[in-house]
Parts: sequence; structure tokens; C-alpha cells
Amino acid sequence: MVLDITKPKDYIDLATSLSKELAQSAVERDAKAGVPEEEINKLRESGLLPLIVPKQYGGIGATWIDALKIVRKLSKADGSIGQLYGNHLNLTALGHVSGTPAQKEKYYRETAKKNFFWANAINTKDTRLKINPEGENFRINGVKSFGTGISVADYRVFSALEDGVELPFIFIIPKDREGLVSNQDWDNIGQRRTDSGSYTFNNVLVEKDEILGPPNPPDSAFSTFLGIIAQLTKTNVYLGITKGAFAAAREYTKTTTQPWITSGVDSATKDPYILHHYGDFWLEIQAAIALADQAAEKVQAAWDKDVALTHQERGEVADRSFRSQGISDPCRYRYYQPYL
Repeated sequence: MVLDITKPKDYIDLATSLSKELAQSAVERDAKAGVPEEEINKLRESGLLPLIVPKQYGGIGATWIDALKIVRKLSKADGSIGQLYGNHLNLTALGHVSGTPAQKEKYYRETAKKNFFWANAINTKDTRLKINPEGENFRINGVKSFGTGISVADYRVFSALEDGVELPFIFIIPKDREGLVSNQDWDNIGQRRTDSGSYTFNNVLVEKDEILGPPNPPDSAFSTFLGIIAQLTKTNVYLGITKGAFAAAREYTKTTTQPWITSGVDSATKDPYILHHYGDFWLEIQAAIALADQAAEKVQAAWDKDVALTHQERGEVADRSFRSQGISDPCRYRYYQPYL
């Protein structure tokens, strides 16, 4: 059978196949840590990198509903790669949501044509990275943490502050830009293959058209909508990891676990105490997935409105998205500002 990557069934089948392949070596790769070059190359070869790039720009044109299911599927096999791929999908739409019309077209077209992979260290809570004007362009100096996947990215997105300016600048630079140094300091428990270490900037050039925005119109509710999608993406990463953990626990129970001494059965798979707990876990997972899928439908409906999205509509979608992650009051979480 020849797959048509533009058809939902086929690209979901392809993601399923890739997920199974990644699962075979996920534990070994996570223990090894290091740069996820092998995994990103598999994503390139799969054709899934331009998944949400609209068809008119050469992409697949998938909905966020399908894209987030694929993030969940990959995360079940390998949490690191699910995280990297989810971030990538969000970032490919950055020019569309928060950029100029020219940036929207440029970044969509180049992602599709050149099969580019995106990564970021936006992390607005880390304010050590400074930007200063130099003629028509800018220079960047300092350190930025959580450079998730930056080492293997074609386009790299960062945030930096200018002295005296409250909101950060968001900029996009190519992988061959001089002066950027990886500090190789990612030593984490879990998701070790995201390679999320810090980076030092030594007088790095940023050209004026690499600064994102301003969006048009600047006060549009849509201009900050990507923050909502990013949080729903994280929800699906977590759900994928949870499904993977549940599957691993189930296999362990079937092959290794002994029944409780007073259970009256000869197998752990018949133990009423164990079955009771598995039933509870399964129901909780299914409920969480249903909530996330409902939020994805709301996100897609809002996405389709584009700049016509109202602030009231945006707020309603934000509430649904954050609740799917277990956050009952999004306004309390200032970490997400100004991208909420």
C-alpha cells in the first residue's frame, strides 16, 4: 500500500508505525541521553514535520485535532520525542499567529519546502538573555535555559529582554548563526533525550526581520492564541506518557506480579484487588483523554476563525484547554503571560 501523507488516515497510520519503532529503543535512548539526532531524522523521513502547515504553502494541512492525537501517540512510545514534536508543531505556526503576513508565508513555506525542524528556548521566566539594537539589526548576549531540541533544529526560537522594555522580544534564527554555544548541562530524570540544556549567546546577530511581529491586527485575540495550543499540546504529551506507563505496568503485572496472598486466585491478572486498581486507573485515563479531545475540537474551531476570533471566544477556549491540564484558574499562572 502506498501512503498518501495528505490523508488523515494515512498520516495517523504512519505516526502509529513510527511510534512502534521508537518504543523499541526508548528506554535505552533515555538512559543514554544526548542529542536526539537519530529521532529527528526519523521524523524528517516520515514526512510529518509540515503536518499543520496549510496546503496552500506546501504542507499537509492537518487539523490540530489530528496533530495533537499524533503528539499523544508518539509520547506513549517516547516522552522526549512526543515533547519535541509537539513543540515543533506549535513553533511552525508561530509566524501565522504572532508574526507579520510576510513572516507567516516565509516560515510556512520554508518549513514545508525544506522539511525544517523547529525548537525553542522561549522560557520567559529566565531573563538573563539581553537584546540590544545595533543599527537596523540587534545583538544578543547572555544565557538562556531550557533550549529543548535546539541542538538539532533548523529554526531556533528564543526570547530576550531589552533594558527598560517590559515585554520580551521573540526572534527566530537559523542553525548556522555564529556565536551560539550549547552548555551541555541537561541532566534530568526523564525526557533526557529532549536535550533541554542552556545556551550562551556571544554577541549573536539577529536581523530585524527575524524579530517576530508585530501581528496584524496587533490587538487581535488570535495573536496570542498559540499559548493555548501549547498548553493543550503539553496535556497530550502527559497523556501519552501516562498511556505508555499504564501499558508497561500492565505488561509487568501479566508477566511478573504475584497475586496477593489472601486473594484466593493463582494469577495476578485474576486478583480482584489488582483488577480494581487497574479499572480505576483506566477510567481516569479515558476521562482525561475525552476532556483533552473536547478541548482540541474547541481549539480547532477557534483556529478556523483566525483573526476574526473574539477575546470572549478566546477566553472560553483557554478555560477549556487549561482545565484539560488540571488547571482550574488560568489567570493565577503568570508564567504563561504574555502568551496566554
